Amino acid sequence: MERERRRLLVQGFVQGVGFRPFVYGLAQRWRLGGFVLNNSLGVQIEVEGPSTALRAFEQALRTELPPLARIDEVQITRMEAQGDASFAIIESRSQDTKHALISPDSATCDDCLRELFDEQDRRYHYPFINCTNCGPRFTIIQDVPYDRANTTMRAFQMCPRCQQEYDDPLNRRFHAQPDACALCGPQVRFTMHAGDERELLEGGTTAIERAADSLATGMILAIKGLGGYHLACDAFNEQAVQRLRQRKQREARPFALMVASTDHARQLCHISAEEETLLESHRRPIVLLGQREQQQVASSVAPGQHTLGLMLPYTPLHHLLLAACQKYFRSDRPVVLVMTSGNVSDEPIAYRDEDARTRLTAISDGILAHNRGIFIRCDDSVVRVTRVGQQFVRRSRGYAPEPLALPQPVPAPILACGAHLKNTFCLAKEKQAFISHHIGDLENLETLLSFKEGINHFEQLFDIQPAVVAHDLHPDYLATRYALELDLPTIGVQHHHAHIASVMIEHGLTEPVIGIALDGSGYGPDNAIWGGEVLRADLNNFERCFHLAYLPLPGGEQAIRQPWRMAAVYLYAAYGTDFQRLDIPFTRQLPARNWKTLEQMIERGLNCPATSSMGRLFDAVAALLGIQSQVQYEGQAAIELEQLAMASPANQPCYPYHISCSTGELDVLPMIRTMARDIEQGVAAATIARRFHNTIARLLVAACDEVRYQHGLRNVVLGGGVFQNQVLLEELLPRLLQCSYKVYLNQKVPTNDGGLSLGQIAVAAARLKK
Repeated sequence: MERERRRLLVQGFVQGVGFRPFVYGLAQRWRLGGFVLNNSLGVQIEVEGPSTALRAFEQALRTELPPLARIDEVQITRMEAQGDASFAIIESRSQDTKHALISPDSATCDDCLRELFDEQDRRYHYPFINCTNCGPRFTIIQDVPYDRANTTMRAFQMCPRCQQEYDDPLNRRFHAQPDACALCGPQVRFTMHAGDERELLEGGTTAIERAADSLATGMILAIKGLGGYHLACDAFNEQAVQRLRQRKQREARPFALMVASTDHARQLCHISAEEETLLESHRRPIVLLGQREQQQVASSVAPGQHTLGLMLPYTPLHHLLLAACQKYFRSDRPVVLVMTSGNVSDEPIAYRDEDARTRLTAISDGILAHNRGIFIRCDDSVVRVTRVGQQFVRRSRGYAPEPLALPQPVPAPILACGAHLKNTFCLAKEKQAFISHHIGDLENLETLLSFKEGINHFEQLFDIQPAVVAHDLHPDYLATRYALELDLPTIGVQHHHAHIASVMIEHGLTEPVIGIALDGSGYGPDNAIWGGEVLRADLNNFERCFHLAYLPLPGGEQAIRQPWRMAAVYLYAAYGTDFQRLDIPFTRQLPARNWKTLEQMIERGLNCPATSSMGRLFDAVAALLGIQSQVQYEGQAAIELEQLAMASPANQPCYPYHISCSTGELDVLPMIRTMARDIEQGVAAATIARRFHNTIARLLVAACDEVRYQHGLRNVVLGGGVFQNQVLLEELLPRLLQCSYKVYLNQKVPTNDGGLSLGQIAVAAARLKK
């Protein structure tokens, strides 16, 4: 039978996921000759044999993939037969252009987990067991192709038995780059702090046992994970949790928790089938879940919240630690550990060992660490399930650096520098957008350095040399300054236009849409602080149709940290100075000197930028209802207002409002006046909170109706951090659908500023094409 030969260049997630041994197995099955290798384009296959066998091979290549593999494209070239009778896996080759995708880190697979707890297995209780189906990827890789020499594992030479597995194409660990065992691989160590002295305790299993014992006695430990250090303590120990808050300088933001299994998670939270799938997926994000009514963990874990952020263990070290904790913790309840990022608030997570010793010694009582290097920091991802599906709060470990497919290729390579808060950057080339891991708030030198290092690393990994840089319009944002300092053409993208564009490019929308962008702040072309916007937008440009009526933001950033300021501003706008005569708790408790200072600032226009922010309106209402007059983290007042609204039946009437088609203003002062009367008359705060959410939903639908009347648009795009509010979404979505709108939200990137960089890419690409 006549033999044929074909070359296949396979692109996608095909390196470090067991793809080459998979190809080898297919070639053996069909008795084909040739070879397979990794290169910086992806995986190259040359295969030779009868045409029927080749067709079967190609079909199986696409339909029988390994668990972590994904094929995006296969380029096939016919060649002259060379007479190869055997098939081989050969050494990787580099190419001038890099297209290989880097897999995200993946949770320990079931096969490795069985071996981890099998006393007869040679990797029994080895904290770094892995195979081609699981383990570190993105966080240890320094360059492509994905070979051991290009990872932090190059420091460990494999023993003969590991090398034999690594070289065996039919073994699960064939070319598993982090493969190791207790004889040749990384080791764990546990260190207790004693003043300035450190006591080094035993390594291996003993170190994990000592760590578990320490957690059981109420200590706080720094624990090295895949993408950095966590700070951990017993989530049932109120004193330990409060001590962690004090040391970490994190007074109120909820802590994430780790439990051993979904069954343990169910003892704390209500879990749907979709939430269970997320929890148990190989990506292992933190999943936000509704708490059961009876408070179980320490109240200071998530103060004022109805939800808990839970994750399951995703490294062998986590599994071993939780198993050891079972011996030392109380037996009448599950082991639940606080697992929060290893940093002081507002700093990036510690990931280098020396950095951890410097920064975390004052916070922790001991460190459970190891000597496998982390090349790039990567925080845990945070996800929730809503009525419209999965919604990211933070997209990082387990997802980054997996690219998003773009509907159309970008005209030139683009770097988007993202937002000031919850920063991510994005690099786009051809039809792929590589959104970074979570960088954080660009408010200090350490985070700015992390931002710059991340950009350099992505440019190297994916061989992207930007020709254009997209940035936010705010001139003082560090990301904007970075963009303007580069010797490249720049494209400024308005903040709320970017929010809408990120949703549009996710869903392949190119025609104009009604864009509702709601958040805390974004720089407007008129130098005001926007945040309550209804736009007519396409990818290239936008028109502002409606917005919350401008009010002063007294003290700028101070007004964000002190919601009482915006509450006073709204009352002043609604009543003038007569608002002080209102017989409500807010006015009775507002010190006269505080208001006098505020009034003078407003009258003189001193540090009082104009704002149309929906986030600040939520803050104002929260302060009026006595929820929060001062917040410890961004969005706290609005989150607690949402929680309060959940305690009221949904079918509450709306407050009055006014829409001006001539000025484009959405006037909520009628709502504020009626709300103040409700408070005076003793209406329950939960009822008022629910009425407020319902009113905002109805106001937005009414604004959409006006835009539809003027422009004939039916596609509505929702963007911005306010749309993380589930009460608002659950009220708004049905109203829009009942009015025959088609509604789109972010599902692949966060709707908050963490998804802004993707929107900047979309706008920049559209403008380059013009």
